[in-house]
Amino acid sequence: MTGLLIVGAGGFARETAQTVRDAGQAELLGHLDDNAALHGTKVDGVPVLGGCELVHDLPGARVVICVGNPRDYAARARLARRLDLPADRYATVIHPTAVVSATSQVGPGSVLLAHCVLTAAVRVGAHVAVMPQVVLTHDDVIEDYVTLASGVRLGGGARLARGSYVGSGALVREGTTVGAWSLIGMGSTVLGDVPPGEVWAGNPARRLREADAPALDELATTTMGGPVR
Repeated sequence: MTGLLIVGAGGFARETAQTVRDAGQAELLGHLDDNAALHGTKVDGVPVLGGCELVHDLPGARVVICVGNPRDYAARARLARRLDLPADRYATVIHPTAVVSATSQVGPGSVLLAHCVLTAAVRVGAHVAVMPQVVLTHDDVIEDYVTLASGVRLGGGARLARGSYVGSGALVREGTTVGAWSLIGMGSTVLGDVPPGEVWAGNPARRLREADAPALDELATTTMGGPVR
């Protein structure tokens, strides 16, 4: 690896930068962010080199996209489509304290922060954000663009469909599916399947409403056979 670019300069991007430094396995070149006010500055000592399109000017560098929040957790998917990079340009960033079993897989562009555990035969897709102290147990399937906030626990054989967001401290029962682009509120207990494009919360979790517009737009794009990269 000739160097690593982190797309984004917010909280998740800063956490990823620290993970890269803790791992010591890649040269961190800097952040890329479309906020021009950040260009030429440093974030936690890491330079913001310019806008996101600079990934095309540095073809030898690996890339990881670190954007998104509960208000717009579809941002990584949109940005990946916009940048249109081949899969082999994306790095996989794993904190040295994370435990990833030999039977588990983690896809390109995904980030596992400190003290995550993948126990056995866990499949993590591309561009997945796994925050600290997440536990994924046997045969869990985490599809592309999923976000797992800190302290999430999944029972065995659970599935988080494309782009879903699971809030801090939430519990997901074994064998349960959270639908594409749905959001689970922090501290919730999911005991049954959650349909796509909905917000659920509580103990036990119940439907509150439809997901916000960015997630619903992404759901419509993929459901209608649009781009899925």
